[in-house]
Amino acid sequence: MPDRRAANRAMFWRIIRRLFGANPGRLFVMLLALGAGAAVTAALLNLQVDAKRRLTTEFRAFGPNVLIIPKGSSGANSETLPESTIHLVPVNLPSGRVTVSSTLYMIANVFVPQSGKSLAAVVAGTNPLAFLRISVLSSSTSEANLNGPAPSMGQVCVAGARVAKQLGFQQNTELVLASGDRHESCRVASFHQTGGPEDDRVAIGLRAAQRLANLPNRISAIELIVPGTPGEIQSYIADLQRRLPDVDVRPIRQFTEGEAKIYNRISGLLTATVAIVLLLTGLCVMAAMTNVAMERKMDVSLMKAIGGSMRRVLRLFLAEAALLGLAGGVIGAAAGIFLSIGLGKAVFGVAARPRLIVYPVAVALTVIVAILSAFPLRRLASIRPASVFRGEA
Repeated sequence: MPDRRAANRAMFWRIIRRLFGANPGRLFVMLLALGAGAAVTAALLNLQVDAKRRLTTEFRAFGPNVLIIPKGSSGANSETLPESTIHLVPVNLPSGRVTVSSTLYMIANVFVPQSGKSLAAVVAGTNPLAFLRISVLSSSTSEANLNGPAPSMGQVCVAGARVAKQLGFQQNTELVLASGDRHESCRVASFHQTGGPEDDRVAIGLRAAQRLANLPNRISAIELIVPGTPGEIQSYIADLQRRLPDVDVRPIRQFTEGEAKIYNRISGLLTATVAIVLLLTGLCVMAAMTNVAMERKMDVSLMKAIGGSMRRVLRLFLAEAALLGLAGGVIGAAAGIFLSIGLGKAVFGVAARPRLIVYPVAVALTVIVAILSAFPLRRLASIRPASVFRGEA
């Protein structure tokens, strides 16, 4: 019994080798169609996966996407949170680390001693002050010759573009911020120009703002930059709201919803394109398989005449199709991964990062398409050997 199985197996693979060598031209056409389909499929799938990471990175560059504010807070009141709330925020997620900053908002008088001009403006005390220090370092190298020496690493601030225009001051100008009988001075490290409300603010260190507002260890809001997909961000918000029932956790809708809409459109377009490519690949291979079925009527008739079952005969042709799909998928998917790097650079301006998960998926899809494209071979099941040998079929 084992010898018979070994003999059958050896005969099976011998016939498969003969099938591959029967018509090299048509074999090459099918292999080329499957390889091209696998290449385009792998390239688009890799772009689709990389688009999620790319959009997440780009949207995080716009700033916070989640806010923690006092319960029932609105723009009309001045409720605050204890600064210790920031330590209750989880920062380690599977998608990355959450960036946390705290802010205290207040209205103060901005006075320019050099010109004597003053203006009531929003003052935002922020922690950490990393962006202020970076601004100081960058300004010291780019504009030191135009504006004199860079400000010291002491009390610095970032002024909104509209505030600077109204008061007419430049970089390194000293400002005096006053609220009641309390005063804080700072030097302008750089300017904010976003086209939003930040252009009407002056940002200083959190401790200085707390002294100016006479609100020690209090903050107005906690701003979070949460990495991940829109669904992961919403899940994080729901979990954070359960952890902190005494505050309001709100997403910044224009970021989270905008990211979701853009990604859904890109993902839908790429998925539809992949489906069309696979369909066209399947039709091309199916047309070739139809000709194969017509050419192999005599071979199938001979196999059936010597006692071969139709199941075994069809198994031979399905194995041939699967091997073709595997070969085309392995070669085409590898080419598609490299193709996606160039496409990513053309679409996003940055080369797409190869994703290993895409490779086996593209190969598997190509094999499935090849097997499904062998459907015309079912016509061989109705062949009658006698009719073929007499030349009637």
